Amino acid sequence: MAERSLIILKPDTVHRGLIGQVTTRIEQRGFKIVAMKMALVSQAKLDEHYGHLTSKPFYPEIVAYMTMGPVVFMIVEGDNAVGGMRQLCGATDPAQADMGTVRADFATTIRYNLIHASDSVENATAEIARFFEESEICGYERKAI
Repeated sequence: MAERSLIILKPDTVHRGLIGQVTTRIEQRGFKIVAMKMALVSQAKLDEHYGHLTSKPFYPEIVAYMTMGPVVFMIVEGDNAVGGMRQLCGATDPAQADMGTVRADFATTIRYNLIHASDSVENATAEIARFFEESEICGYERKAI
């Protein structure tokens, strides 16, 4: 099986109408989207996902940001999906992101940085299990139709 990464298109991506542009970049990079859904994320789920940040003074801002509207969860699959998606996203601070990355091209501030991508294969596995049931994942082979 190819490597997988969890991607979250954050509320600013949804509010600004950038879902299509971001998913196009993912697919043009050669990755397959094998699961996708839009949902509101609960604080309990955020506390689990961002457990390493809950004691930080800025954590309430993260919760406010991530609960301001729906997000799009995706599972992206392909060779080096974790590293490739991190590269495609760019640095967390859009001011430091390389040109041509999602954050350099579309994000406005570090606070509103559009996208989350798993930072390791191990974390991807845990994050995917946190937000998706196995039955929601649709494996397929690309075919010229």
